[in-house]
Amino acid sequence: MSAATPWPGQEPTLPGIEVWRGGVNTWECDEMGHLNVRFYVARAMEGLVTLAGALGLSHAFQAGAPATLQVRDQHIRFMREARPRAALHMIAGLLEFGVSEARVLQLLVHSESGEISAAIQTHLAHVTAGEAREFPWPDRVRVLAEGLRVEVPPQAAPRSLDLAPSAATASLAEAERMGLIPLASGAVGAQDCDVFGRMRAEMIIGRISDGIPTLGARLGSRLAEGETAPARMGGAVLEYRLAYLGWPRAGDRFVIRSGLVGVDARTTQYVHWVLDPKTGAPWASTLAVAVGLDLDARKIVPISSEAQARLRQRITPGLAF
Repeated sequence: MSAATPWPGQEPTLPGIEVWRGGVNTWECDEMGHLNVRFYVARAMEGLVTLAGALGLSHAFQAGAPATLQVRDQHIRFMREARPRAALHMIAGLLEFGVSEARVLQLLVHSESGEISAAIQTHLAHVTAGEAREFPWPDRVRVLAEGLRVEVPPQAAPRSLDLAPSAATASLAEAERMGLIPLASGAVGAQDCDVFGRMRAEMIIGRISDGIPTLGARLGSRLAEGETAPARMGGAVLEYRLAYLGWPRAGDRFVIRSGLVGVDARTTQYVHWVLDPKTGAPWASTLAVAVGLDLDARKIVPISSEAQARLRQRITPGLAF
């Protein structure tokens, strides 16, 4: 496994091995004109397959495998937009390697400029494929892991969100008590699942993304009364935390309940709970930092003082990631 190959004239300054290379398709982009969040996670999951191979676990994501790697938590920092026809590659390495768990760094890079599009830190566990029972890494894997150690480049470190474990007490009953916004609902299809029958990680963030227009309708404008809005106004996520608390299977249902937890001059912060309507238990808890975006200038739209005051009245007290 070789180190990431730089574009001609580009210095190989980022750590890790190359685990994915490709580009951005128009159909992967949303109404904001850039790569939708689900495809960042999809590329991260694809990159994990290659990283598993570098660890000597080449069958970890194949049907019938005795063991696999299960994602427990992710931090994603979106740094540079990826728009249609952008050439991208991903490099990865190990930040931490414990008895049965690991923390992985994945950097999605604009191949032509060398700029980081997104920095993803994934906490994962070595588990049995069927029951998802955690068990220790084999000695041969531990030896290979030593050659894959990396550190987070300063420019790719978490910015607004830390890596503290989720403290959420998410449940459907608690969501109803808090009056959280119904963001989305639906069912898990066979096409949404991996070879082990569990919902793919990118489908969870994707279902949240599909419901985001509801937030704007329920929370109101980010602008002051009478303030002129950009001709085309949209939004973008700067940073995301995702805690995977359960893995639905085909035929399971989900509901997503959301609430505002913070606002400042540029950003709004939201917690989204993905819940099982049958049991009320959580499938996932997520925290997002978002901005308004002028879709023509591709610039962040500030939140007026008046709008900040109005939005703070909509914050849900006690809502936690």
